Amino acid sequence: MPVDGYCERTGPEFWSEPVNALTNLAFLVAAFFAYRYVVRRGAPRCVGALVVLLVAIGLGSFVFHTVATRWAAVFDTAPIIAFMLTYVVIFPRLFLGLRWRWAWLGAPLFVAFAALTGLVVRLGGAYFPALLGMVALAVITAVRRERRYALWFAGTAGLFAVSLTLRTVDSRVCAAFPLGTHFAWHVLNAAVLYLLIRVAADRAAENRFATPG
Repeated sequence: MPVDGYCERTGPEFWSEPVNALTNLAFLVAAFFAYRYVVRRGAPRCVGALVVLLVAIGLGSFVFHTVATRWAAVFDTAPIIAFMLTYVVIFPRLFLGLRWRWAWLGAPLFVAFAALTGLVVRLGGAYFPALLGMVALAVITAVRRERRYALWFAGTAGLFAVSLTLRTVDSRVCAAFPLGTHFAWHVLNAAVLYLLIRVAADRAAENRFATPG
């Protein structure tokens, strides 16, 4: 069954969302530069996994915005969820120095946090917890007096807030702007994910981890 959830889509045709589909190239471009940066910084494989997931996000979103079916939606959302869960595991390892067996608890804790947030706040859909999570990362690094990382996460959270707003208002601007704003979510979100990978690579290089990712 076709999914018609965006301003740009006017029918079930493959190219009914050309701009939404093609702007997924932003994720692949971001992945290319993220890969170069990760290699240059000598980051561990756990950070490299984020680059792989970034590629998957771009490809999965392209499939969804062309095929536009319910089964294709899995390809759109699964890589994004995997990126978020991977990041909340990597963060305590890189920034808090926890052992992997404790860092892995970041995933179920984030799932519980997202579920609770969804019950309390009906805003921004499934991505609002991700925004709050970025703010939390900024607060944690600020409390630890790591000003550079705190500012980086805060700035990234601010950019994501703009991106999420553009995603949210897409269906509300159709009459005035038939193209919609979802394409801008793709472009800005690609930048957000690149910045998150970059800061993780910087921290990994700073820590000089000897253990494999």
